[in-house]
Amino acid sequence: MNKIVKQTLLAAVASTVVVAAQAETTLVIVSWGGAYTKSQQRAYHDPYMKANPGIKIVNDDSASEGASKLRAMTEAGNVTWDLLDAEAPNGITLCDEGLVDEIDHDTQLADAPDGTPASVDFGQSIVSACYIPQIAYSTTMGYRSDVFDVAPTKMADVFDLEKFPGKRSLERRPDPNLEWALIADGVAPEDVYDVLDTEEGVKRAFAKLDTIKDQVVWWTKGSQPMQLLADGEVVFGTGYNGRLFEAINVDKQPIKMLWDAQALQLDGWVVPKGGKNKEEVMKYLRFATDTQRLADQAKYISYGPLRASSAPMVGKHADLGIEMGPHMPTAPENMKGAIFYDFEWWADNKDDMAERFEAWLAKE
Repeated sequence: MNKIVKQTLLAAVASTVVVAAQAETTLVIVSWGGAYTKSQQRAYHDPYMKANPGIKIVNDDSASEGASKLRAMTEAGNVTWDLLDAEAPNGITLCDEGLVDEIDHDTQLADAPDGTPASVDFGQSIVSACYIPQIAYSTTMGYRSDVFDVAPTKMADVFDLEKFPGKRSLERRPDPNLEWALIADGVAPEDVYDVLDTEEGVKRAFAKLDTIKDQVVWWTKGSQPMQLLADGEVVFGTGYNGRLFEAINVDKQPIKMLWDAQALQLDGWVVPKGGKNKEEVMKYLRFATDTQRLADQAKYISYGPLRASSAPMVGKHADLGIEMGPHMPTAPENMKGAIFYDFEWWADNKDDMAERFEAWLAKE
């Protein structure tokens, strides 16, 4: 064989081996599915994989069971997840339990374009040493716009079966149903957690939920209330504001949003201890949580980026061409009457409230 040809073939084989080795790095990223994961795919995953051909990102949509599954993996000594998307209370709890890694936000994450350190840019949304914030979203109420002669305007209307008859769909969890029940019963949003921190307040919340219990269809997956609303099986349905945005603006369903008493929540990343690709995960996180990428996500879903430097960059929806600012839960008009989720309270009380909630559901 000609020496030059032989050397060329050997180089080609070596190059192929290197590319194959690079392609073996797969990051398993656990999130919530639906419109939210789609927005992450377009804003974070696809650009990162394009810039890093040796990385493959695989989505796992089981974040709703993230804490319990991560505990089980850790106990079994086989953590197969690289990154977990978590609500703030779960992020706090998993950090306290030592199941996720602490992060040095200022050295491991990117500064803002003007040099502001990440810890300052994210501010109070860093609720734990392990927590890497992404977005603010809300759980709020959607309703059929073709059913009522008079449109509902406040959370108390959801609990008014006489004026607004029909089935309601609520998520099968205590939060924010307990908060909403108290607000519907006359408690001011700013006083909700003071009331809920008493035994009388908890009983009051469950008593108010009793008034609509037999008209509730409970859901466990974010896609379910959207389908129930679309099919007309319920007249009210709680949902994440991003999914409601998609149902209204993309799917053109006869649904409107009731922003009153929206429960504002934070969502972010935690890095499971025992993951096998820590170095690559941190490279991904530095990219996916920079100012541009968080602003980019708002092109695809109506969730507010948690970097201060990202907020002014929020523009139009990439496909619909509509301004996204007014559709954000943090828009001034939408903030009237909002509940600011008490992360520490729920981190401390979630297990107890979940047990009481399931016991209440089981009562005839």
